[in-house]
Amino acid sequence: MTLRVGAYAVDTRSGRLGRVMGHEGPYVQLRPVGGGREWDVPPEAVRMATPAERLSEGTAYVNARSRGERP
Repeated sequence: MTLRVGAYAVDTRSGRLGRVMGHEGPYVQLRPVGGGREWDVPPEAVRMATPAERLSEGTAYVNARSRGERP
């Protein structure tokens, strides 16, 4: 499965959700919601995020930001 740049995906090894930033060699590059360091995920360990997962991650980021924990 090839994920489009900008799509939300889950690294099934860790459960982390991120946005697809690109493809480097055989890997999918994900970046955390709200920014941060990208990480590489083998294609067999990545899946599309569900709408509920996207909403939950976005809400967690906004809440952390309102508490001053995120820029």
